[in-house]
Amino acid sequence: MADPKGFLTHDRELPARRPVDVRIRDWREVYEDFPKPALTKQASRCMDCGIPFCHNGCPLGNLIPEWNDLVYRDDWRDAVERLHATNNFPEFTGRLCPAPCEAACVLGINADPVAIKRVEVEIIERAFAEGWVTPQPPEAKTGKRVAVVGSGPAGLAAAQQLTRAGHDVVVFERADRIGGLLRYGIPEFKMEKRHLDRRLEQMKAEGTEFRTGVNVGVDVSADELREEFDAIVLAGGATAWRDLPVPGRDLKGVHQAMEYLPPANRDLAESPISAKDRHVVVIGGGDTGADCVGTAIRQGAASVTQLEIMPRPPAARPGSQPWPTYPMLFKMESAHEELEAGAGDRVYAASTTEFLGDEDGHVRALRLVDVEGPAAGFAPIPGSERKIPAELVTLAMGFLGPEKGPLLTGLAALASRDFFDARGNVARGASYETAVDGVFAAGDMGRGQSLIVWAIAEGRSAAAAVDEYLAGRTALPVAIPPTARPLL
Repeated sequence: MADPKGFLTHDRELPARRPVDVRIRDWREVYEDFPKPALTKQASRCMDCGIPFCHNGCPLGNLIPEWNDLVYRDDWRDAVERLHATNNFPEFTGRLCPAPCEAACVLGINADPVAIKRVEVEIIERAFAEGWVTPQPPEAKTGKRVAVVGSGPAGLAAAQQLTRAGHDVVVFERADRIGGLLRYGIPEFKMEKRHLDRRLEQMKAEGTEFRTGVNVGVDVSADELREEFDAIVLAGGATAWRDLPVPGRDLKGVHQAMEYLPPANRDLAESPISAKDRHVVVIGGGDTGADCVGTAIRQGAASVTQLEIMPRPPAARPGSQPWPTYPMLFKMESAHEELEAGAGDRVYAASTTEFLGDEDGHVRALRLVDVEGPAAGFAPIPGSERKIPAELVTLAMGFLGPEKGPLLTGLAALASRDFFDARGNVARGASYETAVDGVFAAGDMGRGQSLIVWAIAEGRSAAAAVDEYLAGRTALPVAIPPTARPLL
């Protein structure tokens, strides 16, 4: 394995972020280039640990020790082959995944773990630069047609696998461009859209067909879809957002995060919902909230405050979250670094009780109160109520499951058993099949809000189930049980 003493002689190192005062003036990715010698050192830190728990941490089962060793030995061509063996889109996961593999790294028991994500990104970028990422069209066609509803990571993974298996695959997307949250939810400074576009070109060359601007269930009914296609994969995500029903919620200027981020991603210069010169409050401390923070800063907000109802997480792994589980720790994302460098703040253990408006019906402030932790039921702390200015508010409090629109309600009417599970997601069996024959569900639509690695893993696994359903057998990777839950 790489350098037997690498983990003893080299510390964890990541590429530097561009200076805050520079990067907030543009929308480019925040990280600078990572020198090859530094990358080789990081790959060499991968231990000959006997049992690579990183495999358990990664839902995709990425062959991490193998491609770390290949990078150390300067065998980049084989490294990308091993990377693609388990992951269709390492350029996405390497930038966007919170890295449960690193939390499970054996080295992380008593030291900083291997910089797995950075090695992953550098492998795939080298592969694209060298021209090693080429279309892989099927050797033979099956004559079977598959509809994939939703073009996020789950839908794209399922589509690519099924296309390569020889089926005619059509991906339906209700937005005007392909990509789902990868396109309109993830800001450019986290992943430039050119990475998505080049992968879509590969998929088109392989034979996958994309249809945009089609709201399945409205423009095309569930019955019409079942009549035209031999199988359907539901991969529309968990897009039903959590709201905040407090007084003043209907004031102008209070938006859901997914009402705010998509137009900002469509037009980086002239979004119809702009934070320019406004006092912005982001309610929600997760990744989506951080995306709103970074976007507002780049739009020229006068100030940005991020509110989180939970207490501030610890800086080190607590005893209640032992290795190799994923610990909930205090994180300093690039957007948080920008927040603290300017007119901004992160406020923990605070709950919004009311939005206050002006005479024109526009939000001007919000009232909040400090609260006890979850063990106390987030009880308000007497005497802590206060107001803060708020001229633009984004709600980034997570998602509750898939939208119960015409597509799902139409399919539910055809179901032989309960179409939804107890959590409101689309119910699946052991092979991702739903209660409607020939209809499968993958990603957040069946799992609930989760990680990009779980979306891709489920897309790949559902594709194997569909291929077996259509052909009687499959050579695609064996499915992951849809009931498996992440360590997060």
